[in-house]
Amino acid sequence: MTSHPRVGPLAAQAEHTQTLEVDRLLDDRDTHIIVCCGSGGVGKTTTSAALALRAAERGRKVVVLTIDPARRLAQSMGIAQLDNTPRPVPGIGPGRLDAMMLDMKRTFDEVVESQASPEKAQQILNNQFYIALSSSFAGTQEYMAMEKLGQLYRDSFAHNGGNGDYDLIVVDTPPSRSALDFLDAPERLSSFLDGRFLRLMLAPAKGPVRLMSAGINIVTNALKKVLGGQMLSDLQTFVTALDTVFGGFRQRAQETYALLQADETAFLVIAAPEPDALREAAYFVERLSGDRMPLQGLVVNRATLPDDAALTAAAASAASERLPDAPLTAGLLRLHADRALLVERQHQLRERFAVAHPHVPTAVVPALPGDVHDLDGLREIGRLLAQG
Repeated sequence: MTSHPRVGPLAAQAEHTQTLEVDRLLDDRDTHIIVCCGSGGVGKTTTSAALALRAAERGRKVVVLTIDPARRLAQSMGIAQLDNTPRPVPGIGPGRLDAMMLDMKRTFDEVVESQASPEKAQQILNNQFYIALSSSFAGTQEYMAMEKLGQLYRDSFAHNGGNGDYDLIVVDTPPSRSALDFLDAPERLSSFLDGRFLRLMLAPAKGPVRLMSAGINIVTNALKKVLGGQMLSDLQTFVTALDTVFGGFRQRAQETYALLQADETAFLVIAAPEPDALREAAYFVERLSGDRMPLQGLVVNRATLPDDAALTAAAASAASERLPDAPLTAGLLRLHADRALLVERQHQLRERFAVAHPHVPTAVVPALPGDVHDLDGLREIGRLLAQG
């Protein structure tokens, strides 16, 4: 496999970082996964969709997987509803584009159905502890994101020699720092499955030695008084299912973690030109670096860029104060001054980030006058991303 460069030398320009070459990334056939991460409200879902669309229209076979609960993606792509099955986006060429939204519960059910006999699977699916875990247990979304990404990759690459339905997977992660929780999924799952309580629950099913049976019976009888006989039985059935069914899931999660560290994966950190968002972006960059994940660059969305006017903020503000008899002109000058100050503040924020992280290529996307709500809007975002 030919690895593409992740970061490059500093550019000889006023900015401290080089420009992120988006089209080069999308056209690199050795790039099979792009993971977009960032805090909430920075345009991460829109960026993921725009990247996927641009890649498809440049000839790639793309699926975009969103884990964000917002449903803007379906609307912008002209799809009635997104679910756990990839849905084709109409009117795309010369490549293809499918879109899907992670269904945490359905993905968990698919794991059970693939690892157990039909009778055993139905027993697990009807278990109240399984229902609670698969629907709302903390961390389940990240576990299932890892599982679904692994499924898509295996179907397209590992089991098909790269001749599957897709040659590029774009992943839109959950907002805030939980976006990187899926990196911890294998370790957390292993700790859960190997925990002392689960081993204790499994002991009766595995036939404990005689010396330990008395102690286990004491604990079991105590739990029976607290939980009730049927609930304890359901819990033991569930724990046994975890041990027999989900060992394969743990292994696959570890394999997917290794995949995320491979050269065929590229991480993009998405941010806005605001102090909090860029602080979060710095956290992502440092975390990815610490975990040896292949960071490709930073995308700064909704930036206010300078216009062609040579009038500075200070000059515009001073001129407005000298025009008390021309309120309209004075108001326009104040608006110009405010915008110029905003441009300067955002530029300083980006420069500060660049000084702290000089080897992270950056693309700056200007703010659009309205929301993105269709394919044309996504195409425009993609074009601006490519311009850097």
